[in-house]
Amino acid sequence: MCGICGFTGKKDEVILKKMTDSLFHRGPDEEGFYFDDKINLGIRRLSIIDLETGHQPIHNEDKTIWMVFNGEIYNFQELRKDLEKIGHNFYTHHSDGEVLVHLYEEYGIDFLSKLNGMFSIALWDKKNEKLILVRDRMGVKPLFYCFIQNILIFASEIKAILLHPLCNLEADYTAISYYFTFKNIPSPFTAFKNIYSLRPAEYLIFFKGKITKHKWWKIDFSKQLYNNDEEFIKKNIIYLLEDAVRLRMICDVPFGAYLSGGIDSSSVVSLMSRYSSKPIKTFSLGYEDELKNKEADLYYARKISKIYHTEHYEYIMSYKELINDIEDVLTAFDQPFSGTISTYFLTKLIRKHVKVALSGDGSDELFGSYLSHRLAQPMYHFKRLKAKIKKNRLSPQEKLLFSGFQNDFLKGLYEKSKGKDYLWRSLLYVFLDEEKEKLFSEKFKHEIKEIDTLKIIKNHFQDLTAKDPLNRILEFEWNTQFPDQVLAFVDFLSMAHSVEIRSPFLDWRLVEFVATIPGELKIKNGIVKYILKQALVPLLPEEIINRPKEGFVLPIFDWMTDKLKDYILSVLSKDRLHKHNLFNEEFVFDLIEDYYSGNHKNSAKIWNLVCFQVWWEKYF
Repeated sequence: MCGICGFTGKKDEVILKKMTDSLFHRGPDEEGFYFDDKINLGIRRLSIIDLETGHQPIHNEDKTIWMVFNGEIYNFQELRKDLEKIGHNFYTHHSDGEVLVHLYEEYGIDFLSKLNGMFSIALWDKKNEKLILVRDRMGVKPLFYCFIQNILIFASEIKAILLHPLCNLEADYTAISYYFTFKNIPSPFTAFKNIYSLRPAEYLIFFKGKITKHKWWKIDFSKQLYNNDEEFIKKNIIYLLEDAVRLRMICDVPFGAYLSGGIDSSSVVSLMSRYSSKPIKTFSLGYEDELKNKEADLYYARKISKIYHTEHYEYIMSYKELINDIEDVLTAFDQPFSGTISTYFLTKLIRKHVKVALSGDGSDELFGSYLSHRLAQPMYHFKRLKAKIKKNRLSPQEKLLFSGFQNDFLKGLYEKSKGKDYLWRSLLYVFLDEEKEKLFSEKFKHEIKEIDTLKIIKNHFQDLTAKDPLNRILEFEWNTQFPDQVLAFVDFLSMAHSVEIRSPFLDWRLVEFVATIPGELKIKNGIVKYILKQALVPLLPEEIINRPKEGFVLPIFDWMTDKLKDYILSVLSKDRLHKHNLFNEEFVFDLIEDYYSGNHKNSAKIWNLVCFQVWWEKYF
């Protein structure tokens, strides 16, 4: 795991060193550089595999191919054996990075399809004077770029790009306007003009002063196979998940696992115990406050720890720590962000014990768990069953379909959207377009092209391969919210503390298989992640499998009503908002007054504004 950066053009050691130094947290173990008269490559390395000889930048036999990369190639051992059989010579002992330059030498850009891993790659083909930037299938590892005056500048984090003299610190107001809906800036946009994010499974080629971008993999939900054969599906889930765990335990440094006591992290710990002769180190997050839903995390995590004899650690935090660290959290992203940030705090503890931790990330997004997932089937069937709902004549099976929802809520959502999935999904976001018309000042509106976030949502829905209602929502979020928000907080907030996170549920083989499972087996009779839970019955206690879902999120909305009140009122004070004059202050103050009068439906909106204000003051 590392931080990479660089730029095309003449050698400039001073600029490259500054850029590389800004990524120290991503790789505190060592630095590395490569220059010629066409390229500048830099890296900060977190040594995980081949500690002694795996230094970067790395090259092929005749040094015509140079590369820096961030991430891990989990199947590097078998790839190396295959390459050696056909005549490739390796100079490192067992570096996964060296495999990449030889694969490219042998197969060209098609080498990407052979990789099982998480990575962002910058590969310099010296002979052809071609720079290739690559991002992994899921978008686990970030990669940003700026193309200006025929110079391509790239880095794992925006902060490094901003240190290049060609890049000006200039806000992209249109991109920022999207944040107030999604809680993050949607890729390929960033909060800064002329700086973009490479999308998941994209590669970019810089050749003869021009750039082109290409997609090299896409999740496909169109193949619904296996005729709902639950036994076959369960066996394959466990087989693929177990092998994914095994591969992610290949490591030359101490490793552990996140453990929330939910089925995702618990299943990973269970499978890890099969491949370790020593107790697995596990880590849980708790809070000083007596919050029943959060105390349950520690209770169930301790149960799993006891069953699998882990070496268990707990990190207990308070709301004061959030106030003290929120600026550092947002600096880790370089962009406004009001999504989940728990990873930042638990990783403070993890870094004291291990360099690598496995997690259960991706399971919810594959098998269905969130509100939007639970709504997919009820909204799809609402029109057909509307009359029976009104007369309370639903069959027992139909009642299970709508369990957990008030009829008035479903009816309201249906009537506002006419049942169109892209419309009702858009209604679940933070600020809708019509609300942003009221939120933004005339100054802000003047800076943006148009307030039309719905267009982005609709365009993504038009490109879906899935047909059934749940898989359509899962695919939409897999392509948007998942890489831009979920994987973003996993990466940036763990790397802020120099810890590498590996997620077995993101193994591309498992992802492709789960995409073929019908939605009706993912949420069945109101049971979320049904088929996964059935598959995990042999591994986990019943009380863990049937435990109500509790997200790995800070209790910010609990704290906001009381403990964070003074902080919120300070951040969103008239004086501080007036400095940038981007908001209709009266609208903001009405939101705050309404919230503290008891309408807590505005929690996400208030926190969204707080995070933006802290970020803006830090950068502008």
